[in-house]
Amino acid sequence: MDKFVKAAFIYASIVTIGGFVFGLDAAVISGTLRYVAAEFMLDDMQLGNVVSAPALGVLLALVITGAVCESIGRKKTLILIAMLYVVSAIASALAPSYEALVAARFLGGLAFTSLSLASMYIGEIAPAKQRGKLVSMNQIMIVVGLTFAYFSNYWLLGATEAGANWIVEFGVADNLWRWMLGMEIVPALVWCLLLFIIPESPRWLVSKGKLEEAKQALSKLMPAEQIEGEIQSIEASFNNSEVQEGGIKQKFKALLDPRVRLAMIVGLVFAIVQPSTGVNPILFYAPMVFEQTGIGTNAAFAQTIIIGLVSFVFTALAIVLVDKVGRRPLVNGGLIASILCLLLCVIAFNQASYTLDQQDVSKLAAAHSELNEGAMQSLVGQTFSDDKSFKAGVAEVIGLDNVRALESQFIQAAVTINSMLVLVGIVGFIAAFHISIGPIMWVVFSEIVPTSVRGVAIPMFALVCSTISYFMQKFFPWLLNAFGAADVFLSYMLSGIVGLVLLYRYLPETKNKSIEEVEKLVAEYKS
Repeated sequence: MDKFVKAAFIYASIVTIGGFVFGLDAAVISGTLRYVAAEFMLDDMQLGNVVSAPALGVLLALVITGAVCESIGRKKTLILIAMLYVVSAIASALAPSYEALVAARFLGGLAFTSLSLASMYIGEIAPAKQRGKLVSMNQIMIVVGLTFAYFSNYWLLGATEAGANWIVEFGVADNLWRWMLGMEIVPALVWCLLLFIIPESPRWLVSKGKLEEAKQALSKLMPAEQIEGEIQSIEASFNNSEVQEGGIKQKFKALLDPRVRLAMIVGLVFAIVQPSTGVNPILFYAPMVFEQTGIGTNAAFAQTIIIGLVSFVFTALAIVLVDKVGRRPLVNGGLIASILCLLLCVIAFNQASYTLDQQDVSKLAAAHSELNEGAMQSLVGQTFSDDKSFKAGVAEVIGLDNVRALESQFIQAAVTINSMLVLVGIVGFIAAFHISIGPIMWVVFSEIVPTSVRGVAIPMFALVCSTISYFMQKFFPWLLNAFGAADVFLSYMLSGIVGLVLLYRYLPETKNKSIEEVEKLVAEYKS
């Protein structure tokens, strides 16, 4: 690795710390749900609002991100985003009410645009042969953040139950969910400070006519004798002077240009399919998902760690393979594997049954004083064929509030299910996602969109992706109770099938091509 590749690696590493903060922010909420719901007495829709508030915030941010990063540059925009993360983390940990917590997480969602902006920035500074690896680093940092969140939640839960001295001294037990959310503060602050080190994007500088500053930035990324040629190549790529001079409005019009058609098709398909396969509900509600198999809360927290580790391993594998195997084989193979793994979950939940015997009812009543054993006699021996009808039947007897608080205990007592099939299905899906459409979506975004419209197209793709993700997260608790786990996973599987058909048809191979070569490939596409 020469010094210029090393420099690109360092700058990319700094930018992708934002992915770590995003992953931590996104996953840490999964461990707090039961405690937040109990403290603020939340129903399914309110709980969905807590989880999905960042996804709603990013919708607003993505509307203006393109204009902001085109106006003040990639670097300054990233610094502003990092500051939002810091403020949001502090406000979330100290939130005095449900409304304050939603507002704080909404504020953090404004920073979620770091994902699209990071891929844009890295794609603009990375050498062609390393671009796939460097852009994919953003995804591996996300899963490192996810894994850290699952570990920290599990560690805090274990320490609290063990009654460690420091838990008592600092009052952690009474504020467990606040400590979980507070774990984000330090990495967010570190990222904010490190961003002052990175150079501005040379391509953005050239687009603004700041050629001397662009040359200074390029001097950190390539030998001096190559800089003039690179400047000329970048200038040549801005082949639509009308778009460049017309500003943001003209760039949006340029998205309808036939030369951009393939990029728009591929970008929109990725943006719709990636969240529709259900990765965010599975990741953000991981303990709740595993509790549906009856393994109990502690075991559910432990299994989230498996998700984190698998995410890390397969994202790392994607980084190794993306520039060797190529984008198309990984995307197509990953989607096929995702479909099969989601099918396992559908089969397992379809075959599940739920029955409480007298011993189960007695144990539940003895463990929870709010339950009346006599009133629950109507449930004894009654068999339910799915989780939806079981929860509804229990709610009629003990009340909806008690079901929400004790759902895991009731399912654990009643369910007969192949929990290993669910575990294999979910872990397999997570593995397939993280070796394919997870990281490669951002790689494709960073290279397939022409430079002249990148500042508006990539945020637009991210807006579509985030809009779908918002609704997936917001309504997951309600969907789980209204339709049951089998139907929810079936909808994810069908989304994967649609994505496979479309991406197999339209996704071009861009391995080892420069951005300018990819632009030519896209422009020459004939539908």
